[in-house]
Amino acid sequence: MPLNYDTIRNWRFDGIRHTYTEKDTMLYALGIGLGEDPVDAGQLRYVYEKDLRAFPTMSVVLGFPGFWMRDPRAGIDHLRIVHGEQRMILHARLPTHGTVTAQSRVTHVIDKGAGKGALVIVERTLHDEAGGLLATLAQTTFCRGDGGFGQGDAPPAALPAAPARAPDRQVQLRVSPRAALIYRLSADINPLHADPEIARKAGFERPILHGMCTYGMAARALAQAWADGDADRLVQLDVRFSSPVYPGETLAFDMWREGDEIRYTARSVERNIQTLNCGVAKVK
Repeated sequence: MPLNYDTIRNWRFDGIRHTYTEKDTMLYALGIGLGEDPVDAGQLRYVYEKDLRAFPTMSVVLGFPGFWMRDPRAGIDHLRIVHGEQRMILHARLPTHGTVTAQSRVTHVIDKGAGKGALVIVERTLHDEAGGLLATLAQTTFCRGDGGFGQGDAPPAALPAAPARAPDRQVQLRVSPRAALIYRLSADINPLHADPEIARKAGFERPILHGMCTYGMAARALAQAWADGDADRLVQLDVRFSSPVYPGETLAFDMWREGDEIRYTARSVERNIQTLNCGVAKVK
């Protein structure tokens, strides 16, 4: 059954209440590499209960609506979908523990044409227990096998390419060889990130890192370079995923100041392959 625009555009998502603990908060931070230097106070505040803070990109794992594209009613070839872009606006500091409510809705279904796939954008809002808005998240899924249905929405404004000049700042972060095994305990337990045999069958030499783990590491790099390590100053983080990362690699984050925005990319140093591009961030 081909993708049906009306069905996807009006997909009903139930609201989700997600309760998490301080241990969950620390586990997420460990998954994106914080705590590598256990005497660095800037890292310790995200992985130790004394004066604990929640790292803001943990928002992406809270209230996730699940793998709804596998539902036959969607008509999506779910075996060929990939995470294309992630956008996030942070409205308030994420609590270190408690209950958040999440509500998702499809905002765009974009037909790229027959043989070119489709884009489905899902917006998710997170609220705290008092009803305060914490974060607005937008996930773009590239449905590679579903273009040509002949109907669709106009795309949102494209993320900008990085400037052509040399970067203003660069941060290099090492990806722990265990990063995917730790990160999956907070989010996506897909065996592609843990099982070597399944990874090889999918065309990878070994298990790959979650794109959203790379996303969290980008937030770390931006906070380090532009906010004295204080990730709570991050208010926006958008990016396009361009290539998988392997645990154990080193990521080089190139960053440019453009007005009130920071543009950024990420590259695997060992393979010299760009893994994130068209990044846009704002720091207050």
